[in-house]
Amino acid sequence: MFDRLKERGFEIEFRSHAEAILGVDFPEVAEQLEGVLLSSTIPIEEIIGSGGGETKGTQRLRNALATHDWRKHNFIVQRIIDGVEREAQSHEIDHVKTFDAGTIALEIEWNNKDPFFDRDLENFKRLHADGGISLGIIVTRGASLQASITSLVRRFADERNINSHDDMERIGLNPTRRQIRDVVRRVTRNRNPIPFRDAWTDQFVSDKFGTATTHWSKLQERVQRGVGNPCPLVLIGLPSSIVTFGEDQTEVQKLLGDDED
Repeated sequence: MFDRLKERGFEIEFRSHAEAILGVDFPEVAEQLEGVLLSSTIPIEEIIGSGGGETKGTQRLRNALATHDWRKHNFIVQRIIDGVEREAQSHEIDHVKTFDAGTIALEIEWNNKDPFFDRDLENFKRLHADGGISLGIIVTRGASLQASITSLVRRFADERNINSHDDMERIGLNPTRRQIRDVVRRVTRNRNPIPFRDAWTDQFVSDKFGTATTHWSKLQERVQRGVGNPCPLVLIGLPSSIVTFGEDQTEVQKLLGDDED
């Protein structure tokens, strides 16, 4: 299961018999997800242009899931005693699909603060306990992608010959005053000044893709200490190979300027 994804460097982990549940009750889910993920790419320009936020690449991933009828859904769980509602809880999930055998919930955590994992896993746990879902799926940045972010951003700076904030404006980047101040301080400090590209790369990555954001190791920390247990889980880590360089610039600019999403 997910063999083609594994060959491409995706990290796949199953928890609480999720692999058996998928294989027996939801065989079409693995095929759908594999097809969507294998066709997904994120041009480096999107990562830089988005400032680390959700890129059009991840938005396209959401749209691809939507074409397979994975829709946002707000689960409402009510407690009623003698016809009187005593309490109600809602759990909004970004991607939900119901099959003959049951319902599956899926969340994509590209680059949120890492406590969002706690929210997702606890939602899955409660919904599973109440019979709302059969299993939950989380897609996030994989270990190889997290480890490669600095080199990917530095490669972009090298290829675009970025040596100053004027060069950044030349290619359409508009850092905040704080970001400019932080980079300038590192470039001009008396002790151990560093080249602009190094300073900008370090500042961008630490500011936007730091260790306290959603990525594979932060997800592992949660599931290893039992957050979300015993809900069956499928965990998927996006590999560094999903980030592309040298895509047709006309298409890239079209994506960056497309407001349809």
